[in-house]
Amino acid sequence: MNYWLVKSDPETYGWLELVKDKKTEWTGVRNYAARLHLRAMKKGDLVLFYHSQKSQSIIGIAKVSKEFFDDSTASEPGWIAVELTSVKQLANPVTLSEVKKMKGLEKFPLVTISRLSVMPVTAVEFDIILSMGKTKM
Repeated sequence: MNYWLVKSDPETYGWLELVKDKKTEWTGVRNYAARLHLRAMKKGDLVLFYHSQKSQSIIGIAKVSKEFFDDSTASEPGWIAVELTSVKQLANPVTLSEVKKMKGLEKFPLVTISRLSVMPVTAVEFDIILSMGKTKM
C-alpha cells in the first residue's frame, strides 16, 4: 500500500463535504508533478486530507476507491482524476506548524514542496501523522 496527501481549500471542498458525500472525484489538478502522483495512486491506498488556506491542517483520512480516469472538468486532454472515499476523521487535526516542528517530518513533502496539491507520503510519515492526530487505523 502507498500513502498520499491531497490538499483542498475547505471553502471549495472540505472534509465535511467528503464525509457527507462518502466519495468524490478528485478533479481539477493542473500540475504535472501532481498528475504523476494521481496516476500512481492505487485502489486501497490511504490518503491524508489537508485543509489549506486558513486552517492549514491535516483533518482526515480517505482512500483511493477508483484509480485514475479522465478528469471531466478539464478543457484539455490528458488531465486525470481519482475517486476518493472518506475513511476517518483525525481525533485531533494536525496543523502545518506542528508538522514543521515534529522530528521525523523534516522531509515531509508538505514542508519541502508545500505548493504541490497531491504528494506521496512514506509509511513512517503516515504513522507519525496518525500518532500526532491521536488516531488509529
